[in-house]
Amino acid sequence: MSWQNPDELKEAARLEWERLEGLAQPLKPRDRMALPAQEMPTQEPLARARNMREVATGYFADQARVEAQRCLQCKNAPCVNGCPVSIRIPDFIAELVKGDPAAAIRIIKQTSLLPAVCGRVCPQETQCQQPCTLGKALKSVEKAVAIGRLERYAADWEREHNAMQSPVVAPATGRKVAVVGSGPAGITVAADVRRAGHEVVLFEAFHKAGGVLVYGIPEFRLPKAIVQTELDALKQMGVEIRTNFVVGRTRKLADLLEKDGFDAVFVGTGAGLPKFMNIEGENLVGVYSANEYLTRSNLMKAYNSDKAFTPIHSPERVAVLGGGNVAMDAARTALRLGAKNVHLIYRRTEVEMPARVEEVRHAKEEGVQFHLLQNARRILGEKGRVTAVECLRYELGEPDASGRRRPVEVAGSEFQIPIDAVIIAIGNESNPLIKQTTPGLETDKWGHILTDENGRTSLPKVFAGGDIVLGAATVILAMGEGRKAAAAINALLSQP
Repeated sequence: MSWQNPDELKEAARLEWERLEGLAQPLKPRDRMALPAQEMPTQEPLARARNMREVATGYFADQARVEAQRCLQCKNAPCVNGCPVSIRIPDFIAELVKGDPAAAIRIIKQTSLLPAVCGRVCPQETQCQQPCTLGKALKSVEKAVAIGRLERYAADWEREHNAMQSPVVAPATGRKVAVVGSGPAGITVAADVRRAGHEVVLFEAFHKAGGVLVYGIPEFRLPKAIVQTELDALKQMGVEIRTNFVVGRTRKLADLLEKDGFDAVFVGTGAGLPKFMNIEGENLVGVYSANEYLTRSNLMKAYNSDKAFTPIHSPERVAVLGGGNVAMDAARTALRLGAKNVHLIYRRTEVEMPARVEEVRHAKEEGVQFHLLQNARRILGEKGRVTAVECLRYELGEPDASGRRRPVEVAGSEFQIPIDAVIIAIGNESNPLIKQTTPGLETDKWGHILTDENGRTSLPKVFAGGDIVLGAATVILAMGEGRKAAAAINALLSQP
């Protein structure tokens, strides 16, 4: 779908809502199926590719009400089963139809602590929107009810109208819990455990809390002010946040329990160890892991060159290796940091790309050049600096273990792309620090901490969840794991 002018989207929604208000009879399912899906307003592509402001600007009020009217209000609510935290989706959407976003956000927050975040960055098309009855009837998940956009609308309304309320905290229990890592899983655990009346200390290795929400996801997809609002809410509840604290180095995990008086520990340190391709030239100046590149830009604000204290290369020609959301983030960030040409190189086709369809479309609109069925064979350089990437062409063979068709090299197809920098975005692994410094903590061969269905690890009083358990997953999945672990911690601490 090509870019649409926000003013035109607003006017079309206004007219459609006027029509709906004028109907004498309630809408029938076939009427709802005929309603136009509401496109998300965005900045103009070429303009936004050179600024860090949020790309998607959010639904207008009439758009939200028209989109909400598309919901069939199914009795079996398959969308709820698709949501990792089981938000009462039909109920909150029904409140938006009534024009009551305050009621809608109250329903959402019964189970989800980060709706403004999840509404922006979670892949609803593979979660709550995938089983949507409307989408199935129209034979496209892209035509399903835009649940994530409606969730974002309600959350943004709450923040913009200063209607946010801190959760009620139970009387103090005298128990104390350490939460290691301040990403989505850690934030969820901290809030749920604190609500039960336990003292909570949230430990963060970086100088700023927020985890992947702050260092991994660019400002143009998730404004950091939104994340800070959620962290401020934790502080208002009485959660203490300690930054620049590396559990495993500053203090070992066992010390928190045995020497520092904590009654339980939750580990939610994520999967922040970058993978590399192990090809020639990866040590050249100008080669980055996506983690380093995005952390420099997002957390350390290297894009603000007049004020930032962190250096970052400003190349004109950038190659990004990978096809996931992180690759899209890196490619789009490179444009905003001044690159004239950004080449995204992926060894399968667009169909197999793990990135969200929306992110791929936005990258294309902004001018990222896609090189599909190609992959880097080696990185070339002169005087220690990157000058080109040598690629091979591929064809798709039989499906591999992931279910995607395996890329097969085309012999003799080598070619070069002149570039000044390479960003490797092929995935992450678990940081081994806590495993290495915590005897008895069981992990799998990839370094993921092993837990039961409630987040209990092999060690007494130690729980874990999020990407350190699941591998690289989504914000809402990490929150779901955190919620289970928090319930188990609260149950443990309720025992005499």
